[in-house]
Amino acid sequence: MDESKRQNILNRMKGLQKNVDQGRVFRTEQALSSLPRRKQPGFGDLPEYKQVVMQQRASEYLGMENPFYRAHEGASGAMAMIDGRTYDNFASYDYLGLNRHPDVLGAAERSIQQFGISASASRLVAGERTIHHELESSIAENYGAEAAICFVSGYLTNVAAISCLMGPRDLVIHDEFMHNSGLAGVKLSGATRRFFKHNDVADLERVLKSLADQYERILVIAEGVYSMDGDIADLPGLLRLKEQYGFWLMLDEAHSLGVLGDSGRGVFEHYGVDPASVDIWMGTLSKTTCSCGGYIAGSEALITLLKAQAGGFVYSVGLAPALAGAAIASLGVLRAEPQRTRDLRRNSHLFLDLARQRGLDTGLSQGYSVVPVLVADSLRAVQLSNELYQAGVNVLPIIHPAVPEGLARLRFFITSAHTEEQIGRAVDLTATILEKLKQQNFGLASVDVGQLMAKLGKG
Repeated sequence: MDESKRQNILNRMKGLQKNVDQGRVFRTEQALSSLPRRKQPGFGDLPEYKQVVMQQRASEYLGMENPFYRAHEGASGAMAMIDGRTYDNFASYDYLGLNRHPDVLGAAERSIQQFGISASASRLVAGERTIHHELESSIAENYGAEAAICFVSGYLTNVAAISCLMGPRDLVIHDEFMHNSGLAGVKLSGATRRFFKHNDVADLERVLKSLADQYERILVIAEGVYSMDGDIADLPGLLRLKEQYGFWLMLDEAHSLGVLGDSGRGVFEHYGVDPASVDIWMGTLSKTTCSCGGYIAGSEALITLLKAQAGGFVYSVGLAPALAGAAIASLGVLRAEPQRTRDLRRNSHLFLDLARQRGLDTGLSQGYSVVPVLVADSLRAVQLSNELYQAGVNVLPIIHPAVPEGLARLRFFITSAHTEEQIGRAVDLTATILEKLKQQNFGLASVDVGQLMAKLGKG
């Protein structure tokens, strides 16, 4: 193609005028060519990378194995196979034990046979499949909503939806423990961000009183079950403020669908409130529904807007048919077998009760699927996880900077498939090993920082 023709096309695509002053552009390029050549740092030179390496070296110096990225050798739920050994597994989101349910596996296989592996394109262009409509209808039905939309990632769901709905003249107020994906969405939107103290509607009202009249749109975000602490949002309190101050309310149901309510429909069923009183229902497909992706449910207008303008939907490939089929089947099992939700609740309450009896600090947990055991010290949390792993229990630590130093913990995910024996064994081992580590004063306080820094400096 002729170069002038190519430039003309590019200028038209960019919305530029045809009569560009080529002489001015040339002189600018000529001036730039006389500047010293810029040297781009390598990734290995970045301070962020060096920090990761320092952490790895510190673990090696202290003789501590890395508890993360352990490769499972099969489907994991209440049990896991890792490195040829079977473990009691408390690191799975498979809350209702559906990951190998015959209905779920069968639906995934049939979806592949009909639609193939991939949707092959953005749904806007050519990736729309009838199975997407079926899944979105099923999700909307759960929330009594007019419509729903599915994204290929739970993280992307928050990023895309929040950045689509909010802008620089708007205000987002969120629980201080909101998931990182929500923070990313607010940052991308350019909206003003404020947080309220965790699960504290009085503090939320304080923020609203001082700021509500200064912004065009206001979005308040909370979570059904908080994934780090295992407590439940004060939905009735949030709705009272919504009625008074007139904001959009967004509830993240990632860890509460299938968990809360008599039939597992979520936090609205737990409190017995009308789901239509919440403007935006958000959730993920990777927990109870044993798939991958995320969703938004709400009004027809909300979903129409997101399908037209949410970048994470418009410019992303459609959800893989097998994932959509598995999620549809999981929702079907949730409706047909509510006993699974009751079994999960029984197991979660049992774990919480036994942990408290053994003197373990379970923080704010209310005994619904997520029960943290607060260890305080990050090094102690990692060592506790490693020694539990050696004893046949797989549970992962949450350490600084994911949580503030002093609030490090082991996070136990309970499922309906766990047995009383597994739960009792996990609690007993945790209490026994933790007490031993305390007696040994194992942790940050026992580390010779000067010696450690000298060792790392040599590395």
